[in-house]
Amino acid sequence: MSDPAAAHAPRTPHASRTSRIPTVDLGPWLSGDADARAAIARTVDDALRTAGFLLVTGHGVDPALRDRIRAAARAFFVLPAEVKQVYGAKVGGRGWLGPGAEANGYSEGTETPPDLKESLTFATHEPFDDPVVNAEWYAPNVWPAEVPELQALCEEYLTRMGELEKQLLSLLGEALGLEPDFFSRHMDHPTYGFNINWYPGTEVVGEPQPGQFRIGPHTDFGTVTILDRQAGKGGLQVWTDEGGWEDAPFDPAAFTINIGDLMARWTGDRWRSGRHRVLPPPADAPAEELMSLVYFGECTPGTLVESVPAPVGRVAYEAVDSHVYLREKLESITVE
Repeated sequence: MSDPAAAHAPRTPHASRTSRIPTVDLGPWLSGDADARAAIARTVDDALRTAGFLLVTGHGVDPALRDRIRAAARAFFVLPAEVKQVYGAKVGGRGWLGPGAEANGYSEGTETPPDLKESLTFATHEPFDDPVVNAEWYAPNVWPAEVPELQALCEEYLTRMGELEKQLLSLLGEALGLEPDFFSRHMDHPTYGFNINWYPGTEVVGEPQPGQFRIGPHTDFGTVTILDRQAGKGGLQVWTDEGGWEDAPFDPAAFTINIGDLMARWTGDRWRSGRHRVLPPPADAPAEELMSLVYFGECTPGTLVESVPAPVGRVAYEAVDSHVYLREKLESITVE
């Protein structure tokens, strides 16, 4: 394993860089002049061609909202398993994913032990007009009665995530030299996902097996992921060809952004899907507990994803239906 990522480099007015992952301030993007916006677009394009990750500040999402969600979710996660099982779900569903439900390493073809986490998982709250689409991609979200405050907090947060996703997708369109709505026009009624991932210590999950992680090595499946994470020894690592596995840079004010397989395919592999993992509880801090809020951006069902042609794109993939593609990916990580 490579050394952890280097310390933060000195900040510029618009972007800073830790290792190969820059920090981008959305303030100048939203209000800056043409030169500032062009510089940010170049920074984003460069980062997504190497690591597939960014840190984003200037997003305007209240940190207190994130703290309240974590407190409410933790009150659920520490309940007895038989209480939580009432809300049990499978990967791609809504409710509680208990221990052993998921093994993200499977998506790379690696037979890993199940991930050392629990999740509360939610998705789009608006039904679809098409009954076939509705049957596959919509169901009411399941809100635990034991923590009634969680629903309003998450719904407020998801509204903010939808707004931020559209801003990011406009930035990504311009970073490719395309029209600002090139991606965002396909997000009118997305099937977004939202996971609250709880990573308890070894007193809950036991000693990690060989090759077992809090989340095994994988890439995300969709368009963009917006992650609010906590720093820890058993935290997020990012893969690059140049540096191997490195600890992801952390800024408590920032969201960690990465693109998924569908977006990489959409850009004809100009941008890479950000490969990452979450380390197991560390041997020297076995009681470490972390929690992540993970918003998975997706398209409106039926979106036809065609690779951006050369010279922007590098590979001309066969066009795919975004949600046929996504369903295959979700099934690949389910532990039967």
